Amino acid sequence: MRILYTNFHEGDGGGHTTYIVSLARALGARHELHVASPADSRVLRTVAAEGTARPLQIAFGSGLATFAQQRRDIGTLRALVRDRGIDLVHANGARDHRFVMQALSGLRNRPKIVFTKHNSKSSSSLGNAWRARFGTDRVIAVSAHTRRLLLDTPYRRLPIDVIRNGVDLQHFAPGHAAQGRELRAGWTQDPAALVLVSNAGTDDHKGWIDLARAIARLPPALRTRVHMAIAGRDPEPHLMAEVQALGVAAQVHHAGLLADPRPFIAAGDAGFVLSYDVETISFACREMMAMGLPVMVSDYAGLPENITPGEDGWVVPVRDVAAIAAQVQALLHERDALHARGIAARAHAERAFSVQDFAEATDASYRAALAGG
Repeated sequence: MRILYTNFHEGDGGGHTTYIVSLARALGARHELHVASPADSRVLRTVAAEGTARPLQIAFGSGLATFAQQRRDIGTLRALVRDRGIDLVHANGARDHRFVMQALSGLRNRPKIVFTKHNSKSSSSLGNAWRARFGTDRVIAVSAHTRRLLLDTPYRRLPIDVIRNGVDLQHFAPGHAAQGRELRAGWTQDPAALVLVSNAGTDDHKGWIDLARAIARLPPALRTRVHMAIAGRDPEPHLMAEVQALGVAAQVHHAGLLADPRPFIAAGDAGFVLSYDVETISFACREMMAMGLPVMVSDYAGLPENITPGEDGWVVPVRDVAAIAAQVQALLHERDALHARGIAARAHAERAFSVQDFAEATDASYRAALAGG
């Protein structure tokens, strides 16, 4: 099978990059893969370096200022599909999905188009209706919650497969203890401290500020025993200003963008993903659980689908700072039990988060699309 992946994200690309790179690694040996993405995207650099797919620089611009480049990019995509005999295009965002539909318009023997819904944003616009009608053959929802959202959109007329994201369980495995201790020592010297970590990113909608607010609400004797660390781009200045105003700056640590998040994850006692927008299932949550951390998640979108509450993690009401504070206080009291919950999190990952199962299910979706099912 000849497959073209498209991804409009520049730079790091977050979960979209992880998604495509994971599929390229798993399926590159059995299919001819191509990836179209902006020139500075991490996904292009990664597949080129690893030789898992052939990179194609496409800006996926928008607006009148880039109209000429958009037309050239559409022509480049059309030429690739025609010249390489692409069988299937896997689009991963509204913008690249639009480019794909335009590039393939009127093409004889048009390849099948699979679209993955990666976020919780509305898909009920006129543009979505147009793409669902004329530019999509099959849809992948990354959580059961995402599928329920799609059933209220124009995509409901199409086959929808629920395929939750998988992670490399050999790569994300318990370990890196020494590096984790070194990082942790830079945050706190208290051996009894509770350290909560998240590699889910630092965007506002990731909700990490709600945990900082929750820590500020704890009784003074407990507050100083709790630390939190986030990995990702520099947070918005207004959020860091709020951290200062809350009086918890000494307990909120920013580790920056990490090429390898595993030592960072190993520094924590538990993980957290407290998103309140955009999120679907969260690669980061699954990576932390695979490394043996129980994870606290908000009850937003598909996040609770990762967790067996009280066994390998906890689910808190989205944006409910009082409830988050109560759960953090409970974690302090049961700190000695967190290691056992981490073992349960790893076992859950081994049962349900395999990248091989994720790739096989995606490959089956491709074959169903080609068969017209």
